[in-house]
Amino acid sequence: METSPLTSTLRIALVGDYHSETVAHQAIPLAIDDAAAVLELTADYDWLPTKDITSTEDLVGYDAIWVVPGSPYENEDGAFTAIRYARENAIPFLGTCGGFQHAVIEYARNVLGWDDANHGETAQGGRQVISPLSCSLVEQTGEIELRPHTLIARAYGREMIEEAYHCNFGVAQAFIDALSADALKVTGWDNEGDVRAVELTTHPFFVATLFQHERGALDGRPVPLVREFLRAARR
Repeated sequence: METSPLTSTLRIALVGDYHSETVAHQAIPLAIDDAAAVLELTADYDWLPTKDITSTEDLVGYDAIWVVPGSPYENEDGAFTAIRYARENAIPFLGTCGGFQHAVIEYARNVLGWDDANHGETAQGGRQVISPLSCSLVEQTGEIELRPHTLIARAYGREMIEEAYHCNFGVAQAFIDALSADALKVTGWDNEGDVRAVELTTHPFFVATLFQHERGALDGRPVPLVREFLRAARR
């Protein structure tokens, strides 16, 4: 039985640069609407272009923040601002694909103190915690093993899943090693042991995936992580 006060209408910030032809952007509204219907709540969402996020004031009033696929972003600082705001204020956060990559970089910079942490797609110098994949995952589907007893494993209700990707960059090995003793835990791997999901254990709901689980909504399938994202947001 729910004992926490519930929000009647959720306000979700979708941070990213919307493009109608982007498959994930087509799927996200469907995934949110389906999850909201299952949970019997109303969820309104606003697409916030990264260029329009210049301070945390632009994010005040939202119950949850989703940094969506579509990098490189027009203004990556806008994405970093949204991620940090969610992380530091216990606001439910979901990051997929580019959102996953930027969540990793934000954590490296602002928690681990790697001031020169960068994305290999947009920067040549510094420490590239996000680097090119050995094999492209553009329009690929693969198996992911989930760490037991984590938010993501509980959402799916199992420890082996299969999801779709659209990316060429992932987490560099040097950064994976640095995470082993910190609160941002690796919670999903592919069959080769490469990182495919992380979550922040000190946060009520902070989950990021390299795969685009939202695409399931285009096939009429429920999207477990979006359901749990909204469930966390309504508290």
